Amino acid sequence: MKNVVRSGAMTAVAGLGLSLTVLPAGPADAAAATRVRCGDITGLVDAINQANTSGGTITLASHCTYTLTAADNADDGLPEITGNVTITGRDTTIRRDPAATQDFRILHVALDGTLTLKALTISGGSLPAFAGGGIWNSGTLNLKRTTIKGNHAETSGAIHNVGGRLDLVDSTVEHNTATLNGGGILNGRNQLLGRPGTLTMHGGSLLKNRALNDGGGGLENLRSTAELTSVSVKGNTAPRGGGINQFAGTLHLTSTTLSENIAVTGGGLRNSFSTATLVRSRITRNTAITAGGGIFNENDSSVTLDASKVTHNAPDNCSPESSVPNCPST
Repeated sequence: MKNVVRSGAMTAVAGLGLSLTVLPAGPADAAAATRVRCGDITGLVDAINQANTSGGTITLASHCTYTLTAADNADDGLPEITGNVTITGRDTTIRRDPAATQDFRILHVALDGTLTLKALTISGGSLPAFAGGGIWNSGTLNLKRTTIKGNHAETSGAIHNVGGRLDLVDSTVEHNTATLNGGGILNGRNQLLGRPGTLTMHGGSLLKNRALNDGGGGLENLRSTAELTSVSVKGNTAPRGGGINQFAGTLHLTSTTLSENIAVTGGGLRNSFSTATLVRSRITRNTAITAGGGIFNENDSSVTLDASKVTHNAPDNCSPESSVPNCPST
């Protein structure tokens, strides 16, 4: 995993060239909403730069797609988020142009930045030789009723949360791909600052994401803390931990279901040097090629099942046998 702290380079995107329309709610409101016309990439860049300086909300057009044809800086389609920025829409998409010749992710939240996305879709980001196909977060990232889909990177197909705080509410991470690990989300430690990542997810799903050559089809949790409540982790694939893979991490699942995930080991969950607690949760109908169809628990790790069930997994439910108390091996 690559942990790199980027500086806040902000250069104008060569976008669609429409003008920015600013419609303040009132002259006395310094942080009034900035409205950006449908497809106006130049206006969106200007609005982010303004919000980075003074904070504020950017309102995008409903039922509209904003297509990025070129990067704003080395790796990001839009300016880095260094202030307190909120972007809202309604059935609104920000995407990398499928015909773009340059590889870049969509958004990057810097160490001191805070970004809130509401009712948006982030898609098409591509960084085949780097991390965070959709979004890189080192600060604070809040997703509300937002979908991150169809992004690709070497690591962290959708979201790379390294030492940051990531909160998802009623949001979906789906059909993203990582060449290595973290097909959907990688929640990891910032090695430079010695700060672990923190992930909370309430509602929503990790759906049909893929890690092609390492761990964590839906979620890779590395030396960090992840808490999922009422989440569906379904149809993800990876060599290790098809649904969730964690190494030296802490995982807490409440009213959460891991189902129909596939891996070589740990179809639902692979737990290594880690602690996992499941409360009123289910791990069912997952598949492992060798062992741990439901849970593969290794290297002095612990899994606690509290009113939770691990059933109907193939070729077994928990492996090694007796490594998970109260879990039937078959």
